[in-house]
Amino acid sequence: VYTIFSKVHSDRNVYPSAGVLFVHVLEREYFKGEFPPYPKPGEISNDPITFNTNLMGYPDRPGWLRYIQRTPYSDGVLYGSPTAENVGKPTIIEITAYNRRTFETARHNLIINIMSAEDFPLPYQAEFFIKNMNVEEMLASEVLGDFLGAVKNVWQPERLNAINITSALDRGGRVPLPINDMKEGVYVMVGADVPFSSCLREVENPQNQLRCSQEMEPVITCDKKFRTQFYIDWCKISLVDKTKQVSTYQEVIRGEGILPDGGEYKPPSDSLKSRDYYTDFLITLAVPSAVALVLFLILAYIMCCRREGVEKRNMQTPDIQLVHHSAIQKSTKELRDMSKNREIAWPLSTLPVFHPVTGEIIPPLHTDSYESTNMPLMETQQNLPHQTQIPQQQTTG
Repeated sequence: VYTIFSKVHSDRNVYPSAGVLFVHVLEREYFKGEFPPYPKPGEISNDPITFNTNLMGYPDRPGWLRYIQRTPYSDGVLYGSPTAENVGKPTIIEITAYNRRTFETARHNLIINIMSAEDFPLPYQAEFFIKNMNVEEMLASEVLGDFLGAVKNVWQPERLNAINITSALDRGGRVPLPINDMKEGVYVMVGADVPFSSCLREVENPQNQLRCSQEMEPVITCDKKFRTQFYIDWCKISLVDKTKQVSTYQEVIRGEGILPDGGEYKPPSDSLKSRDYYTDFLITLAVPSAVALVLFLILAYIMCCRREGVEKRNMQTPDIQLVHHSAIQKSTKELRDMSKNREIAWPLSTLPVFHPVTGEIIPPLHTDSYESTNMPLMETQQNLPHQTQIPQQQTTG
């Protein structure tokens, strides 16, 4: 119980220096005892644990602080280079641990008290690109110590500090293929208080610059002191001498495309009068409505009040055309009515009305008992069963 309550919600204070690399490891073993069921002494548990870090009161960390954790079974690492602007201001980082098996959480605060470093910043800074390391491997104290020891043997400074470490992925690098244990690479910046050694200056030789432009490895005499553990890309080394840096401020020559300086922005005061938008609203709504109403009235007058009508159309149509049209309508109506019931009498339009010789009206050609469904719609005079014979002239006597 004492172990549990001594760890839960406990605050840790760290005191990094501004301009010097800060590394803080979030150990999984530190949080394992805070998740129930609590392990007994000597019991080993390997639950997956992940961490979430943020500045107290904010959703993310400060800009200078990074965090990395490869898998839930590895430790998390907070690292970065504090800035001089945060000196004397405590930075509280909330660390929340999640047990991915039991879904339990534990939280404690990390208080970062940034101190001012002596002779900050170091005037001579060199950035190396190490191809065979990942950032979490380089952050290990023993690995970083070995690299600083190799740089110290080459540079021979009195003070040497690691300023910053950046993953190649944060510089636009690509994720390597998962073959041959390829690494993503890491940039390591170190600073010293003495000028660069002749070995580091060999990168600036014209011969080596030419070889780098041809994507060939330059010839560096001190590379063998790193090659045993670190593979350095000498074409990507950066040497910065802050003692020779001068102000690069140039007066802006105003011309095309450059707006004149309008001075400092002055927001409107809170004493502005409120504006009434009721009149603007009515104008915006009334004008389109009035135009739409006028167009509707014009269209209604044309469609309803200017109609000529059926009677005027019939008066302007010739009588013979109306008769033909009426006959066609009557025949069409009669055929439609006949199709509904085939037992009705034949249409009058298909029957002979006058005797072909005498001109007398003749009765229908079939009786009511005749099977009309078996008779075709139209028959010729030769196929009629009751065809009338033309009377022969009889001689007297």
